[in-house]
Amino acid sequence: MNESTNFPDDENGEVLRQMAEQGDDLSVPREIDFSVIFPTEEAALKFAVLLLKNGQKVSFSEYEEGDGLPWQVQAHPYMVPSHENISGYEELLGSEAEVFGGENDGWGCEVQE
Repeated sequence: MNESTNFPDDENGEVLRQMAEQGDDLSVPREIDFSVIFPTEEAALKFAVLLLKNGQKVSFSEYEEGDGLPWQVQAHPYMVPSHENISGYEELLGSEAEVFGGENDGWGCEVQE
């Protein structure tokens, strides 16, 4: 089976497939940026503090593209970009963010060749 077809048929699988097809070495760990958006600054800050207390690297900013969710927190874990790692971390962030009215807004990372 071709390396670029070994991914589940979902949004994360599609992104990882495209990364592999473009020459990204997905076995190389790197910092991955997961975005979570929130309705209020207070909610975003509370979520960011929760992540910080759990040893996560985070960033916080206004988010103009978030319709009704104008605040963004990004978590920056260092990991191998496998489907299991990406989907698992996204699921964890999403369930924790729900308490604060937040929702996942995607992820990205630098290409490693």
